[in-house]
Amino acid sequence: MNIMDFNVKKLAADAGTFLSRAVQFTEEKLGQAEKTELDAHLENLLSKAECTKIWTEKIMKQTEVLLQPNPNARIEEFVYEKLDRKAPTRINNPELLGQYMIDAGTEFGPGTAYGNALIKCGETQKRIGTADRELIQTSALNFLTPLRNFIEGDYKTIAKERKLLQNKRLDLDAAKTRLKKAKAAETRASSEQELRITQSEFDRQAEITRLLLEGISSTHAHHLRCLNDFVEAQMTYYAQCYQYMLDLQKQLGSFPSSYHCNNNQTPVAPIPSASSNVIGSSALTSTSGLVIASPSNLIDLKECSGSRKARVLYDYDAANSSELSLLADEVITVFSVVGMDSDWLMGERGNQKGRVPITYLELLN
Repeated sequence: MNIMDFNVKKLAADAGTFLSRAVQFTEEKLGQAEKTELDAHLENLLSKAECTKIWTEKIMKQTEVLLQPNPNARIEEFVYEKLDRKAPTRINNPELLGQYMIDAGTEFGPGTAYGNALIKCGETQKRIGTADRELIQTSALNFLTPLRNFIEGDYKTIAKERKLLQNKRLDLDAAKTRLKKAKAAETRASSEQELRITQSEFDRQAEITRLLLEGISSTHAHHLRCLNDFVEAQMTYYAQCYQYMLDLQKQLGSFPSSYHCNNNQTPVAPIPSASSNVIGSSALTSTSGLVIASPSNLIDLKECSGSRKARVLYDYDAANSSELSLLADEVITVFSVVGMDSDWLMGERGNQKGRVPITYLELLN
């Protein structure tokens, strides 16, 4: 027998097996043939493996979205990974924002309050960008890669063996059907022999599949360790960002700023630079981290019902209609109103009247 004859016979046998399986499968769907059920333990293992695969894919894809929100960038990284090439380093959003801030601050002038603050904010944003890059690299290595290895490796092997098990079951049930239909003694003997072989092959494949599926518990334990690594990477990242912002807040403490609450909350007075001439030169720090002025030289004004003149130290834009916008160096009349928050006074300029933050004022004698 030459190689060509052998290949022809093998193809004919494979075609016959495929046709037998197709007939058995169709008759099962139509309720015209019996189906061998897998034992409950094996069914539970198969269900657990399928559930693990589905949720691992969802977690993996959403983690990729979290780490890299830009879909085009994710596609580019995927292509480079498939080509086994390193993706080019691209500037991330915090780094880009930081560079813009630094460039703007340089143009406005590092000697100006706004320019200096922009440069400091830009440097902090670039540090956050670096921390963000480290988070992505660590998470990809310690969390995403193990999940992807399971989907593309272990689960593909499980799926392959599961398909083989399905084919062996179809062969077994097809052999049972032929045995039932056999009438002649010679035909029954042949069918019984075929049934013993298919039963043996089915049992062997069921055992192989079961052993693979029992490894899912080890997979869960491994993924748990990877999850802990991911949480630790996030914890490090957020701790770094928090520290960077704390440092930035301290650096910006000498710059005037404003803070506006929501309309349904009690407004907090904006915080300008503290100096010996500013109302409330002593300060307290609130639990939210904001520096709130504690006016020591407004006691007389608060206790009396009269009004005083005050010079405006910094520009201030009113947050709503109850407040009065201010221009630096203008002189306005201020007075206290019973029940008003201690960080605010009532200001008056001609026919205009509204609440003003005390930290933006300097009382005149």
